[in-house]
Amino acid sequence: MERLVVIWCPGLLVEGAEGEEARRFARVLERAGELCPWVHPVRLGVGALPARGPARFFGGEEAVVARLAAIVDEEATIGVADGLFAAMLAARSGLIVPSGGTADFLGPWSVATLARPDLAVTLQRLGVTTLAQLAALPAASISDRFGADAAACHAVARGESGELAGLRDRGIERRLRVARGEDPDRGPDVVPPPSQPGFFGGASEADNRAARSFVRVQERLGIEAVVMGRLRGGRDPAGQSVLLPWGSPEVEAAVGAPWPGRVPPPAPTDVLRVPLRAEVADATGRAVAVSGRGLLTGSIERLSVAGGPWQPVLGWAGPWPVTERWWSVRRRRARLQVVTTEGVARLLCTERGQWWVEAVYD
Repeated sequence: MERLVVIWCPGLLVEGAEGEEARRFARVLERAGELCPWVHPVRLGVGALPARGPARFFGGEEAVVARLAAIVDEEATIGVADGLFAAMLAARSGLIVPSGGTADFLGPWSVATLARPDLAVTLQRLGVTTLAQLAALPAASISDRFGADAAACHAVARGESGELAGLRDRGIERRLRVARGEDPDRGPDVVPPPSQPGFFGGASEADNRAARSFVRVQERLGIEAVVMGRLRGGRDPAGQSVLLPWGSPEVEAAVGAPWPGRVPPPAPTDVLRVPLRAEVADATGRAVAVSGRGLLTGSIERLSVAGGPWQPVLGWAGPWPVTERWWSVRRRRARLQVVTTEGVARLLCTERGQWWVEAVYD
């Protein structure tokens, strides 16, 4: 991993109505460039430069930090660490993390610092609240259970990788050119990178025009204002797709992984944001459950959704048992496809004796 010096300007992280922050940040980079010509913006209020060359020239990283602090004409904190993610956190605290000490430095930080809200909530529910606890989990299990992006987060927490998708604002160069009064449409950051698929089927001029429009929207409304759907691996239908900011680097989705317990295709057409409580019964009205061996305790004859009337069941498929939380309290679930006489096919999930409707098939 490259060792980086990061300049963190807390007063310039959010652009105000007048746009003064971008102009002030451009001046910060110009002043830092007097010390090191390789300084580059990461996002508004955050700049980075390689540590190795300047440290050799000025006699150590402490000297580089002191010189930067003296010439930057804004309130700023400066940090040094291996990799961009750790260096940004170090800059927020004004620390110089020893080379090779990234994992120990990151350990106490919350998993929320990864800026992956869904992953953080899931991990916290499982009792994994710090990066040290995340780093202690088996890498293969993380990839299988949560997908490639979580695996990248795991590598960062272990100090094996230094950067995550989304750390860099790909439109910042253009914003700074505008702030300096230069041509805003000059440079490669206004067109999709080679790995970024266009909205209109390829790298056509229409794609390039769309890309410029997306950058402008992201500049005004934030990086999350333009998102694109991506498939990823998983057993849960709600977790097999994700919305990523336009321009984010492509990651390996691990869609084709084995995923034991995953419901076979076709995929449901409507995945419910809030699952509906359901009841499943046999011909005598007795509740049907899934046993510890993954078998139904009876023949499914009736279904009630959200307390509604009982509907006769024409047929079902499954169940598909899923066992998770190998490192903590074991979680057992099973899914079932059910078709009722009204012609509606539903995907049910049972956990701890309660049935839920997760999705509906067209």
